[in-house]
Amino acid sequence: MAQQADTRKIRMIMGLRSQGISDINVLSAIEKIPREVFVSENFEDQAYENRALSIGLGQTISQPQIVAVMTQTLDLNDRHKVLEVGTGSGYQAVVLASLCRRLYTIERHAPLLELAEKRFEYLGVRNITAVVGDGMLGWIEQAPFERIIVTAAAKNNAPPALIEQLAVGGLLVIPIERSSGDQVLRLYRKEGDKTYAMKDIMPVRFVPLLPDVASGV
Repeated sequence: MAQQADTRKIRMIMGLRSQGISDINVLSAIEKIPREVFVSENFEDQAYENRALSIGLGQTISQPQIVAVMTQTLDLNDRHKVLEVGTGSGYQAVVLASLCRRLYTIERHAPLLELAEKRFEYLGVRNITAVVGDGMLGWIEQAPFERIIVTAAAKNNAPPALIEQLAVGGLLVIPIERSSGDQVLRLYRKEGDKTYAMKDIMPVRFVPLLPDVASGV
């Protein structure tokens, strides 16, 4: 079984290379992390396929290509303090944590965060701080952040609080739903206290970014 997982992982890494992922550190991080830990038993045989998989509560674990593209776009190093909005399964968080100094991650679904934290513990990842909260408001107590990543689609533009909490010179990567209804992965670079540049990276499809903490679960 382990040999089959290794074969699937090698095929996934080769696929990421062919899709333009060239950052050796990103590829190495993804290669080392057991993706099957972050999905239910029903999906373990699909863990290394390039597809999004359900993790419950209407949420998904993004396909490896999207995880790799978003991580590579952030241009991380081991001095960066990073904010992640949308912990989900915790997979993207562990990828980020292996490349940065400290990761702060926010999830609006308490049951998902509880599972993610158990996975962090199981894998021995110690540089992640996680909280249940409204990710659209960011994490003001820990700001500023050199990097911010959002794993759900905002309407038209990045939430103002996240741009405000980004350090000057910092990068924010976020899916944006445009007025036409399609989504694009967008990179923001903060150039001054009130100024930033934008660049669209690629078409994507994410669940919507919602306010508040999810209730009734």
